[in-house]
Amino acid sequence: MLEMTKSGHSSTMDLPDGDDYDYHDNITSNFSYEDYHTVCEKADVRSFAGVFLPVVYVVCVVLGLAGNSVVLAVYIHHKRQRRTMTDTFLAHMAIADLLLLVTLPFWAADAVRGWELGPSLCKIVSACYTVNFTCCMLLLACISLDRYLASTVMSHRDQGGLCRVFTRAHCWKVCLGVWAGAGLLGVPDLLFSTVIEISGRRVCLALYTHSLAQEAKACLEVVEVLLGFLLPLVVMAWCYAGVVRALMRLPVESGTRRRRAIRVLVVVVVVFMVTQMPYNAVKIWRAMDSVYSLVTKCEASKALDRATQVTESLALTHCCLNPILYALLGTSFRQHALKAVKAFGESRRRGRREEQREEQAVEMSFNNSHSASQETSSFII
Repeated sequence: MLEMTKSGHSSTMDLPDGDDYDYHDNITSNFSYEDYHTVCEKADVRSFAGVFLPVVYVVCVVLGLAGNSVVLAVYIHHKRQRRTMTDTFLAHMAIADLLLLVTLPFWAADAVRGWELGPSLCKIVSACYTVNFTCCMLLLACISLDRYLASTVMSHRDQGGLCRVFTRAHCWKVCLGVWAGAGLLGVPDLLFSTVIEISGRRVCLALYTHSLAQEAKACLEVVEVLLGFLLPLVVMAWCYAGVVRALMRLPVESGTRRRRAIRVLVVVVVVFMVTQMPYNAVKIWRAMDSVYSLVTKCEASKALDRATQVTESLALTHCCLNPILYALLGTSFRQHALKAVKAFGESRRRGRREEQREEQAVEMSFNNSHSASQETSSFII
């Protein structure tokens, strides 16, 4: 019987000979519902993954690397200036996004040719994907909480212990807690991921013992949904609702700025829900199916496989949108970015002026040397 782990890997220690398996699109859409008495042929699902996933991953890598690299560059350039907690969270989120994007070429190659890199790299890449995906979602909650606390200061309301904990002095502790919480979800991948051959193709997936397969995959799916979606969504909704209330209390003459800020908050929440909700809904359905065997037909299994491939690809696009939503739309970061561009332009101009001065100095030296040589020759003659 083939079981499925949190990321959609087929997982069991008792694989039936000849049964087809659901293709492992990145580390996610490799679930297989093979509790049938007949074989469910899924060659068409694998063919779809082999074309669709590499294209999506290439787009995500190109756009995500560019945007998140800019965020880190601006953060590093202003290392001597006073940074807010949101600035630090943005930098950590950019690092998590970059580490997540680094794993996508491995899964793109896996989608086309299967896993050919050995079990050790399978463990590392699988764990890296899970840790950084979850870390990004938790950091979104931290950013919303920091903005909410800033609005309470603006409206002269004290949040007591929360304000005392969520300060720049404790920022590194908050970030460490986020990384540690996300790291715990990567432990199962690090321990149980391996490479096996199914239907003539090597795949990287997490294998649990038969007695733990159903319980483990269901629990991991639920925990990932709680930490990676529901908790950030609740925190964002509650915090941004408080920010909107604080903005509504601003003077009437600041109406334009207030409307612009509210639009940004609405866009942030809507984009989060549009990109993350479909994938997490599929994960909940998978967790229920692993316990109650809801999917009993081959066509339904194929449809769920494709749904996971598409919805998780949609969820990954958030890595490309994060720099735009949380950095470029933020006033503080935008000011830092403009200063960095200005400083870069000034350094380029200074460099060109120095080069021009050096060229002029060399030219003058050459002319002087040439004149001296002419005078000497005349004198000798």
